[in-house]
Amino acid sequence: MWVWWAALVFVLGGLALLWLGARQQRRSGLPPGRVLYSDPNIIGEPERPLFDPDTLLTGKPDYLVKDGGAVIPVEVKSGWAPSEPHPGHVFQLMAYCRLVERSLGVRPPYGILRYRNRTFAVDYTPQAEAELLALIEEIHAAGGREQPRSHDSPARCAGCGFRSQCNQRLD
Repeated sequence: MWVWWAALVFVLGGLALLWLGARQQRRSGLPPGRVLYSDPNIIGEPERPLFDPDTLLTGKPDYLVKDGGAVIPVEVKSGWAPSEPHPGHVFQLMAYCRLVERSLGVRPPYGILRYRNRTFAVDYTPQAEAELLALIEEIHAAGGREQPRSHDSPARCAGCGFRSQCNQRLD
């Protein structure tokens, strides 16, 4: 008789874990599907960055999620969501879509921007790709010349990874 009780507890425990996992995935803003990749700053071991030899673009999205035949890049932002995603965040996400297509051979139909309180699905259209490629071309045309700081936010400056080398930092 105790074997039946143990089996029942085992099955109920497994169902509870599946339910908790699905609930956590919904709360994270990730689409349904299997997580293929997670940035090592979030969980796991370091992965090699994705690379596009045509644009020299390289990067690592926070997550890659396999949903059917599609691979969806997910970028997680720690701040509160604006009414519309910031253009820089959208370009970053479109760059990850390009990198997924070039590195994995599968074109994502969209990418996901996950803010603290809201999630945006951003379509990866031919127009979005053309705008991304125009921006990359503009950056390459700048040829490594120093560009002016694009903000007046001390908090943003304080969190910048290039702060120690920047001669335009806000102190």
